[in-house]
Amino acid sequence: MSVPFESSATASALTEALEQLGLPVYTKDAAGRYTHLNAAAVAALGVPAEACGRTDAELLTAPTAGALRAADQAALARPGTSVSEHSLEFGGERREFLGARVPLGGGALLGVWVERSERTRLSGQLQQALHQLEEQQRANELLRSDAENRNAPGEPVRSIGRREQFDDQLRREIDLSLREHREFAVVYIHVDAPPAGSPPHDEAGRERVFEAMGRLLRSNTRAMDAPCRLEGERFALLLSGMGLATAHARMEGMRRQCATQLVPKGGAALRFTVSMGLASFPHTAQTQAGLLQAAETALAQAMQRGGNHVALASIAFGGAAVG
Repeated sequence: MSVPFESSATASALTEALEQLGLPVYTKDAAGRYTHLNAAAVAALGVPAEACGRTDAELLTAPTAGALRAADQAALARPGTSVSEHSLEFGGERREFLGARVPLGGGALLGVWVERSERTRLSGQLQQALHQLEEQQRANELLRSDAENRNAPGEPVRSIGRREQFDDQLRREIDLSLREHREFAVVYIHVDAPPAGSPPHDEAGRERVFEAMGRLLRSNTRAMDAPCRLEGERFALLLSGMGLATAHARMEGMRRQCATQLVPKGGAALRFTVSMGLASFPHTAQTQAGLLQAAETALAQAMQRGGNHVALASIAFGGAAVG
């Protein structure tokens, strides 16, 4: 025998309490027809206000209706309250719900929805923001440590250098490499344009992204390395005494960091990716000009692959380049 919603004092009291909390609440009869939906349920499911007397199959897409019907049947097959997670599409938008269903007897059902989509998105953004704050704190601590431990009086605090500073250190590193027979790596970095279909960053947004790139370079390098901004969206990095394999692993890690960065600007969060071209001395080239050209060529290859990529320069064996 079916138990109508109105005849169940307990169900009525529970529904009223849930509605006071602003939660979507509904009841269905044994045939799956809605016998009650509050305003929050109508809004959550995206169904018309006059949905009572109709089934999910009449109101929603076939996949969504099928998923809800299966969950209803599973809840009716067991005693007590059933809780399940749903990732459903309403109006072309994928949304996440936590649903609780209570059998009322005779195949009738009381259901409550809690939407999790916004909570999940905000939680993910919060975690990213906290991680980014931690990275910023580490970068600030590094700069403070540099200021307190200068090698000589008047030596400036380490920061992103200029092109001439990079070139000077590159010449010194080549001399050191030739004397001590050790290798080092050079990386050319290009901040990718936003993907097709995404709005371009304005000038202020671009500068925020470049500042974030500079912070990442500084926090991911050592005192003996030389990061610098070349011009516009281009950066360079000299990794002193570092072999090609280690340098590649470091740059892959930095590439992933860039792709997950949130750059705050005007209440929004900008994102960016980078392309990197990596070359080493003396394995890739034995001259300064040859080394920089090899890094340039590798960078072009990374950009041709769609960006967000680290490309390695070819290594010459007996005069033949092997890439």
